[in-house]
Amino acid sequence: MARGRKRVIAKRGKAKKAKATAKKIAKQAKPIELYYWPTPNGFKISIMLEECALPYVLKPVNISKGEQFNPDFLKIAPNNRMPAIIDPQGPGGRPISIFESGAILQYLGRKTGKFYPSDERARVEVDQWLFWQMGGLGPMAGQLNHFKHYARESLDYAVKRYDDEVHRLYGVMNTRLSDRSFLAGKYSIADMACVGWANLWQRQGQDIEEFPNLKRWLEAVKERPAVKRGMALGLELRQGIDMKDPKVQSVLFNQRARVA
Repeated sequence: MARGRKRVIAKRGKAKKAKATAKKIAKQAKPIELYYWPTPNGFKISIMLEECALPYVLKPVNISKGEQFNPDFLKIAPNNRMPAIIDPQGPGGRPISIFESGAILQYLGRKTGKFYPSDERARVEVDQWLFWQMGGLGPMAGQLNHFKHYARESLDYAVKRYDDEVHRLYGVMNTRLSDRSFLAGKYSIADMACVGWANLWQRQGQDIEEFPNLKRWLEAVKERPAVKRGMALGLELRQGIDMKDPKVQSVLFNQRARVA
């Protein structure tokens, strides 16, 4: 009986803490500034903000025009890549800027107590799949997209290299999802990080029917209202942009260090 009471008290304590966190966030006077462009990496953060019902203001960074190299943006994101955020009410109530999508997801998870567990064992489950996306699925799918659709000359070796690797990674996801609904068991920032990339399976030349568990997961994640809103954010900004325009490609590709 004593153990049962302790569990009930612990659950009540967690519930109160969650409610207190939610109230604190709801009272946040200034919205988070989201520096963003509608891409799979940008979607990670727009989805998380929507899932957590955090107030935010959109700050478009038109990467086709080179706005990622603007000095003011580089103060926030020195790697000249979006997404990035400024939270006016960061730790200690002071503003904080954060770049790198994985770091932002972890920060927002800690800030809200949502989709990023506090239990160390559960957190490790989320972290390893988040970093799997950051170091694997995203970069490999990005390279495949580049050589398949944007390379100025056809490079069969490069296309096959990245096509095979994306296919392998989808197989890893499919196996992982064979006995669980989401990558870390419960829906988390790891799923948010992957959905935008997996959603491009057709453009990547993959056959989703080969991966039934991945297909089921993708459909389930995309049905979430917050995911729908996050992945629709700013899509109109991309209209009229020709990604094969040499001027656009000169900004997006083959950049070298800019030494001051």
